[in-house]
Amino acid sequence: MSQYQLGSGDKISITVFGQKDLSMEIRLPDVGTINYPFLGEIKIVGLTTAEVEELIYNGLKGDYLVEPSVLVTFLEYRPFFIDGEVKRPGGYPYQPGLSVNKAAALAGGYTDRASKDNVIIVRELDGVAEELNVRVSDMIQPGDIITIKQRFF
Repeated sequence: MSQYQLGSGDKISITVFGQKDLSMEIRLPDVGTINYPFLGEIKIVGLTTAEVEELIYNGLKGDYLVEPSVLVTFLEYRPFFIDGEVKRPGGYPYQPGLSVNKAAALAGGYTDRASKDNVIIVRELDGVAEELNVRVSDMIQPGDIITIKQRFF
């Protein structure tokens, strides 16, 4: 998921090697910005980890450090949410490789009335929420809102 864009709720680690005061663990707030030493408020929601590394590297290079070594890693992805015809609807921790079927299993499985052919995901793409009709074998992403619709007999 190297092209994965950071979103509010993700928890990341920023490490500047040899600079303990510039290293931190942070859960990204809804506003999308963090207050970083020497650089102030920086917007990182919507960026990849590589883009955040470059942003911090460029901000620290020269005035503060000669050649900073910056590493940004994921600690926790933001949760996904599942509702509708599952036994325990709610929010669950995202883990890479989750399909709709696996997400439903985490939520206690499908109810007897679940339609496995009528699944909708609301996913935020570039700040806009989009509604997608998906199959139960499709992969989900952090922050997705999955709705398992009811089937009609």
